[in-house]
Amino acid sequence: MTFPEQVHLPFNFSIIKESFQLCYPSHQEPLENGHWAIMQGNSVLLVRDTNSLVLPQGDLPAWLQPKASPLFIGKWHGKPLRAFTVGSDLPLRPPFESEAFNAAEQHLDMPTLTVSGLAKQILHWERQSRCCSRCGAPTESMIGNWGKRCTGCNAEHFPHIHPCAIVLVKRGDQLLLTRKAEWLPGRYSLVAGFLDFGESLEECAIREVREETGIGIKNVRYVGSQNWPFPAQLMAGFVADYADGEITVDTTELEDARWFPLDALPSLPPQRSIARWIIDNFKMPNSCPI
Repeated sequence: MTFPEQVHLPFNFSIIKESFQLCYPSHQEPLENGHWAIMQGNSVLLVRDTNSLVLPQGDLPAWLQPKASPLFIGKWHGKPLRAFTVGSDLPLRPPFESEAFNAAEQHLDMPTLTVSGLAKQILHWERQSRCCSRCGAPTESMIGNWGKRCTGCNAEHFPHIHPCAIVLVKRGDQLLLTRKAEWLPGRYSLVAGFLDFGESLEECAIREVREETGIGIKNVRYVGSQNWPFPAQLMAGFVADYADGEITVDTTELEDARWFPLDALPSLPPQRSIARWIIDNFKMPNSCPI
């Protein structure tokens, strides 16, 4: 089989490499106005251009001025892109609209969704890295990357990316799918969880499936990865085969887990997630590299 390309998943940099130039804090910031990536909670603020939603550009209205200096993060379609956050309780006025990153029906094109997610991830890092985690002193930006150096003890800190394993488990023509209570009614997805001390990603996948569902798995095969900026995860995707056990749901993590036949799958995650990409590409028996 031809291996499906995963680098073009939303939130992976390849999807915006033709339209976005990332600039580090040490770059000299352009003086000209440009585009704005404005975060409000788990949403990005946009304006409507004909039939599509786009990042706002140019002068901002008085009611939407940033409280702190916006962060210059790069150039979007050749113009400066600056990012900042506004309060979740700020009432919006036309023509600005709020689009949730986890919207049930996505209205953004994938490049706009991706660059907005990148801006959200960078803003999160900037908030989390103001002080040194070793001594508590303020940090300052390093040259040529997004790292920070402590002004007190000189420790260096780099963006905290948290690895997670996400895994599709197959048993013949059945898939093991799980559901969290806060998801949309009827939606199921894949087992996923954060890497623990001393684990490989494959070991993480095995542990998470056993802990959350009681199922043992084997033949764990890596298939691809996705940047997931909510707030700063790296999703490593796997496919595995059923080994043993009966489903026992960990109700502290899940609302439900069950085997679904391929001809009766439930509501699945949207196309923006690696979970859906894995299901779409590897759900059939023998549809995964050995």
